[in-house]
Amino acid sequence: MATRTTRRPERREEPLSRERVVEAAIELLDTAGENGLTFRALAARLATGPGAIYWHVTGKDELLSAATDAVVSRTMASGTADPTPQEAIRALALGVFDAIEAHPWVGTQLASALPQSPMLRVFEHIGRQVQTLGVPHTAQFTAASALLSYILGVAGQNAANARSCPPNTNRTEFLATVSAAWADLDPDEYAFTRNVADHLRVHDDRAEFLAGIDLILTGIADSRPPTADGLGGVVADLS
Repeated sequence: MATRTTRRPERREEPLSRERVVEAAIELLDTAGENGLTFRALAARLATGPGAIYWHVTGKDELLSAATDAVVSRTMASGTADPTPQEAIRALALGVFDAIEAHPWVGTQLASALPQSPMLRVFEHIGRQVQTLGVPHTAQFTAASALLSYILGVAGQNAANARSCPPNTNRTEFLATVSAAWADLDPDEYAFTRNVADHLRVHDDRAEFLAGIDLILTGIADSRPPTADGLGGVVADLS
């Protein structure tokens, strides 16, 4: 008589953890967006039940915040050693720009004003560099806020523009079409727009973004009180 063996359930190759839940959420957000992030879809991706996920996160809001924080944390950690304040701000700005381009949902989440939101990590980092630049205390909030608003606004708009285009859109052809449309606008009502239509066709989004950061940094430098030698303290650093 054959001996009956009891088949044991297969063990999970890797135990479920908060980190695995968050990484799976990031993957789901990248493919399906915020509306596609449900605990049922996440449970299917992780081959587990929704109850196991609730052990690590209390709900969708916490999961979105944790996913955004994970992306932002990687951006904050990818800087060069001992950078100047200007280099640190540029690196952070470009890191956020690239992160939002790769994960468009991050832009919406960073715009959240919830207490201790991931946005505060970015604001804190910018603020510390602004302090290091020697900006007067009364102007530090304005300077840091201007940089943050520009970074989130331009990066978010760039991501939104990309999402609004049909899949597999050829960027060169798309910009050429828009540029031609600008060039055909009424010359009296849209004189400036017509004048820069050719630049639109050949512009680089990242280069234009960094050029805007440098304009703000130059403004911050120029707003500083003169030093003993008559020069703004950070003007030389920006050249």
